[in-house]
Amino acid sequence: MSWFEAYAFCIWDGGFLATDAEWGYAAAGGGGSGGQREFPWGSTVPGTACPGSGCEYANYNCDYPSGSGTCVGNTNIAPVGTATLGAGLWGQLDMAGGLWQRTMDSYAATYADPCTDCAYLATAPTCTAGATGVIRGGSFQSSASLLLPTIRHSNVPWARVANIGFRCARAP
Repeated sequence: MSWFEAYAFCIWDGGFLATDAEWGYAAAGGGGSGGQREFPWGSTVPGTACPGSGCEYANYNCDYPSGSGTCVGNTNIAPVGTATLGAGLWGQLDMAGGLWQRTMDSYAATYADPCTDCAYLATAPTCTAGATGVIRGGSFQSSASLLLPTIRHSNVPWARVANIGFRCARAP
């Protein structure tokens, strides 16, 4: 789905697209001494065996469902919640691998410091050339190095791409 469709769906569903900072906070397990996990589930490096320990943490590297490492269309996308050992601090699944996830923000090379409301909306996603939004979390096609909560990429907001999805956030 495009950024616009994801944004509209989340509003319709009673949620919202998380900001880049909110997404990062959730994926890292918070900030300070209790957070900043290497992966959303902790420090265990996901294995490469699938079926087996690899896909129990995240769906990545085209290893689902057979461990072949070769992508064949969308057949390598695992059902939501398949990677049960990959749960984040608050029980959220699929924060790494599966599909890249769109966030509310426009892309900037670095975070604003100091952060005010922790959203970069100066160039809100538009259909103009050069407009980009932030995607997080890696996908079923990504290597393990792209599953880290610190990794951010950009993508045009109007694109509909097989390895980009979204999740709706909710107020606690």
